[in-house]
Amino acid sequence: MAMPEDTLRAGAVREDHVGVRERVATRVVFFIAGFAVSAWAPLIPFAKQRHALDDGQLGLLLLCLGVGSVLMMPLAGGLAARFGCRRMILVAGAVICLCMPALMLAPGVSVLALVLAVFGASLGVLDVVMNVQAVIVERAGGRAMMSGFHGMYSVGGIAGAGGVAAALALGVPPLLAISGTAGIAVLLLAGARRGLLVRGGEADHPAFVLPRGRVLLIGAVCFAMFLSEGAVLDWSAVFLTSVRNADPATAGFGYVAFAVTMTIGRLSGDRIVQALGAFRVVVCGALLAAAGFMLAILVPSALAGLAGFALVGAGAANVVPVMFSAAGRQRGMPTHLAVAAVTTMGYAGVLLGPAALGFIAQATSLAAALGLLVMLLVAVAAVARVATRD
Repeated sequence: MAMPEDTLRAGAVREDHVGVRERVATRVVFFIAGFAVSAWAPLIPFAKQRHALDDGQLGLLLLCLGVGSVLMMPLAGGLAARFGCRRMILVAGAVICLCMPALMLAPGVSVLALVLAVFGASLGVLDVVMNVQAVIVERAGGRAMMSGFHGMYSVGGIAGAGGVAAALALGVPPLLAISGTAGIAVLLLAGARRGLLVRGGEADHPAFVLPRGRVLLIGAVCFAMFLSEGAVLDWSAVFLTSVRNADPATAGFGYVAFAVTMTIGRLSGDRIVQALGAFRVVVCGALLAAAGFMLAILVPSALAGLAGFALVGAGAANVVPVMFSAAGRQRGMPTHLAVAAVTTMGYAGVLLGPAALGFIAQATSLAAALGLLVMLLVAVAAVARVATRD
């Protein structure tokens, strides 16, 4: 049976061409994205030592990855529409795999900065295009799948960082560790190839347009949620040590608690969305995340801080996947352009938000800076009805 005309326009695929193989391939690509970006994290200290960088220089260097991503994300939807999801995912994935060992082989800081920018740009393209494919596959399947796809990104992140860290702990040289990781990614990408969609959207639209209408609201929600995630990543350990006097050796468990509950929440999220509906998931999730930050801020205990950050992970887990599904359902913009806009706005929250929180914390306090996130999350709950409507 043929799909409705709007679904055909968005994905340029027939419903009988989107089945188990395409769903599995989409999960694999999300896993690869998380696997690749997180594998770089344990190697950052080695790059810092090799190139004799101070903290400021390292910060500027790492910004190259984010800048590369943000520059390419707005264009990636148009590329998917013109060349198809399969081609763009394979090209971006291949460049990512080539960049991974190059990060350890770069002879100087300028070359490393260039490799990081290309690495980030390719990750940005992959992030957008895999979400375009996910929207098409979910819509063709007629049921919630987006949380499960994003859950595989989290699983990939744990596997990438954990695998490289374990290899380094066993004495494996950094270059061999990252090369092995790249090799695994290549094999996974090759295995997923046949399930990637040949088409990726409408090719007769411009490559990029500014977000408008409900897409702008959806992007703002993603900005707030990614900002909250980035705040936990960058500031949870600092909060626990400087405000709650936790042992620095254990303060990192704040992010671990967040990551574990987020991963569990996303892997079970499709069933939750099916049972509760998108609106309730966004309202309850945003308010639960806000309650988590409030618990960490108001209760003077390191254990309460850990519990609070775990609640943030559980609450935030399924809000962003629901927003990507909403971007696929709206009619104000073509799907591929809407997904690119939402991804870019969300990633801007990760890239720019934690630094802004640092300036706010310096002017007031870290607790006050995190308190602003509570207000943002309450605002997300307030606009949930409009953001999730069909």
